[in-house]
Amino acid sequence: MIYIDPPFWPAHGTVFSHLVSDTSLAELHAFAAAAGIPDRAFDRDHYDVPERRYADLVAAGAIEVSGRDLVRVLVASGLRVRARHRNAKVRAALVHRWDSLLAGAGLPGAASLPGAAALRDRLLERWCEPHRHYHGATHLLAVLEALDLLDPATPPEVVLAAWFHDAVYDGVPGADEEASAALAEAALDTALGPWGRRHAAEVARLVRLTTTHSPAPGDDGGALLCDADLSVLGGTDADYARYRSAVRADYSHVPDDQFATGRAAVVRHLLALDPLFHTTRGRELWAAAAGRNLRGELQEPELDWPDAPATD
Repeated sequence: MIYIDPPFWPAHGTVFSHLVSDTSLAELHAFAAAAGIPDRAFDRDHYDVPERRYADLVAAGAIEVSGRDLVRVLVASGLRVRARHRNAKVRAALVHRWDSLLAGAGLPGAASLPGAAALRDRLLERWCEPHRHYHGATHLLAVLEALDLLDPATPPEVVLAAWFHDAVYDGVPGADEEASAALAEAALDTALGPWGRRHAAEVARLVRLTTTHSPAPGDDGGALLCDADLSVLGGTDADYARYRSAVRADYSHVPDDQFATGRAAVVRHLLALDPLFHTTRGRELWAAAAGRNLRGELQEPELDWPDAPATD
């Protein structure tokens, strides 16, 4: 079946919808051709269609769904190409998610709330700093997508904590998280009015948890954020290789032997976490692969890891 979300994405003086299939690209291409949508509108897993075509595409059989439900359809179909793999679209995807977060929390969209729009833009500037490789905007988007998988109704303070959790990144573990938490406390107190002030302390608390990734039992928000932040560990071989390469690039100023020592300590710490993932869904999605990835990394002889006691 073919699905379409409401026109939202601005470009070329109008707004665009996304057209997707839950079955195959062949079905999607056939529908688009029959509707007269040009080939150039296709973008790897969907067609971008202007607002003026929305009504006639629905009349032709496209099923109307929300933007979030369209993403779910695409993920379930196995056809989705993740937005973080489309560098030109990462910022637009994050802007949309920020505005949706505020709307879902009962606040106006960023465009009509200047303080929120300014805060969003300041955060995006931080996440796009040139010295970031792994800890950049693609990581933020990955964490937000992981929260969607863990709980489609993730509380807004947890989503805000994701936005702030690496907002300060100087490559100093512990200090970066503390500075990011302090930034959250200060920024939310001024940018989002009474709503922001109510949530500032909780957002900062959650950010500080990403130092250890060890939320207390019953800390549901902490469990969601920590699991989402570590979801990359449970990726495919290719995903994990990209992650490792990007982390090394983040620490390119560190000599190889020192990096190997520090990285070995990080991997052993992660393997020692019990549990590594705190939500039932997180364990189902990522625990087995994460264990294989981490043990495999630690056992690679070419990395010349320092000797250390076994983690098990």
